[in-house]
Amino acid sequence: MPATVAPTNPEHARRFASDGFFVLDRVVPRHDLEILRAECDRLIDERDEEMRRLGTDRLDLDHRGRRYFLHAYGKSPQVSQFLFSDLMAQVARTALGETVNLFNEQYVVKAAERGMRFGWHQDSGFIDYPHQPYLTCWIALDDVSEANGTVYLLPYARAGTREVVPHVRDEKTNDMIGYSGADPGDPVVVPAGSIVCFSSTVLHRSGPNTTDHMRRVYVAQYSAEPVLDQDGTRPRHLAEPLLVDGQPVQSRERPAR
Repeated sequence: MPATVAPTNPEHARRFASDGFFVLDRVVPRHDLEILRAECDRLIDERDEEMRRLGTDRLDLDHRGRRYFLHAYGKSPQVSQFLFSDLMAQVARTALGETVNLFNEQYVVKAAERGMRFGWHQDSGFIDYPHQPYLTCWIALDDVSEANGTVYLLPYARAGTREVVPHVRDEKTNDMIGYSGADPGDPVVVPAGSIVCFSSTVLHRSGPNTTDHMRRVYVAQYSAEPVLDQDGTRPRHLAEPLLVDGQPVQSRERPAR
């Protein structure tokens, strides 16, 4: 089933430019939502098995049974097709313009009653050299609330900047922290199938999951131009064209790797 075109309009583009984000409620079709959920569960099982094999409860930012950051691109043709759908092209065009590339993607999962908080950061804070800001599409696979660890956003005006700020690594969690002020940010409370769209320079955080259900999110990131490694010779993650001069790239299915 093809994705339904998102109801974006000039006000969404204006809000993105002024505050750094906008929110679209219930725009992911049910069929796509079910696929994204099923692939998420499969990848969690695979990651848990890897940790058991290595005899550890932590790999990179993943904590077994508590928090996961899992990539699906190249491992799931169905998820790859969603990333290049008409829905995501419409969303990315609203924020970035007529030329768009897929930059990165990952599931972000907080386990029931144990899901960890994630500290204040900018997505661009994980890239320690100059680059063009990109778009993060935070796609709720479950209803999200303050109780289950939703994202909190800090609008540019309250953050006092729209530039990348220095980040410091938290030795306990391995998180990168870019803000320690008193502003709690604006919580996003939306139903499953909603998309929170924000710039990579927007400060955001998430709380712990205190409910008895898993909180699953899929994050798709797009850029107006390829984000390269520091030496400028190759893409940092992905550089797959989605739109070129406003026209969708015809090859929508990417092979599994």
